[in-house]
Amino acid sequence: MTRIGVVGAGAAAAAATYVLDSTVPEADVTVLEKSGGVCGRAATRRNGNVTYDYGANYVKSDDERVVELLTETLDNDGLVDVTEPIYTFDTDGDVSEGRDADDHKWTYHAGLTQVAKRLFGETDATVYRRTRVESLAREDGRWRCTDTEGEEWGPFDALLLNPPAPQSADLLATVGESDAAAETDAVADLEAATRDVSYRTIWTAVLHYPFELDRPYYALVNPSKDHEVGWIAREECKAGHVPDGESLLVVQSSHDWAVEHYDDPADENVAALAELTADVLGDERLTDPDWTDHQGWRYALPDEGVRAGAVEAVADLDLYPLGDWVAGEARLHAALRNGLDTGEDIAYSL
Repeated sequence: MTRIGVVGAGAAAAAATYVLDSTVPEADVTVLEKSGGVCGRAATRRNGNVTYDYGANYVKSDDERVVELLTETLDNDGLVDVTEPIYTFDTDGDVSEGRDADDHKWTYHAGLTQVAKRLFGETDATVYRRTRVESLAREDGRWRCTDTEGEEWGPFDALLLNPPAPQSADLLATVGESDAAAETDAVADLEAATRDVSYRTIWTAVLHYPFELDRPYYALVNPSKDHEVGWIAREECKAGHVPDGESLLVVQSSHDWAVEHYDDPADENVAALAELTADVLGDERLTDPDWTDHQGWRYALPDEGVRAGAVEAVADLDLYPLGDWVAGEARLHAALRNGLDTGEDIAYSL
């Protein structure tokens, strides 16, 4: 039996697990996820009969293999394609049709977390939620993980790391010296490379209203990044998410605004983003939602990918970082493709 450990249950980890389950029949895959859910920043919540994606908003159709995965390979029941376009707004909040819409913008009736749920559901992998890995160790050519409760997991013949780069770097820093100096150097080099990956921070407000908004677009984006708000999406454009006669806006701040206000009281941040949203959409009613939600994303979007050579070097140690920060593109389809590719690399190596 080949034992494989996976730290983090994001989209890339789910895709890699899916590949390994089908290509390495004797593999026993254990996934350790710190939160209560799966799919990482592709996150979904529900409030009564309202469903909303409050992190990543959809999957773009920019990768043929990911398109095939979602539309043909996996069960596509409940797959939703948002057809309304994406408009832009500038530093003054003026809206225009200045951006071509993506060809497809996919989610599910039940939300984006279905991507990982369906991938993991096709496997025999065991997913342990609310299990935060605190340290890693390499002994006799195999990997062990220790969680915050002191429980040890492993040994694993291969280990996949799916947390954002800064959190992966912290884990890599816990790996002690190896019997071979080259192995120690490779892990240290990957740690340094992951710390070089910069991230944009985002603060998200979810604003619900008991009335419909009449707009010709699904979302607004501020491409020049010179407004306090970076993104406003109308969740009612996703079939099955918001009942008729209601509206729900997912409002994501700019990086600079999020850094400045990240630790401010949540109600103040929500109110401020609602006011900014009302100004951009030209509707004073939007300052007064009937219910709200929020989420801070300290490591929301990587600005660049990790140095490829550092990732390739640790493959010889059966250590595989994966995710959008490895793919070098802060997009859900890029994370999925990186997971598929990494799963195949591991299968070939094993």
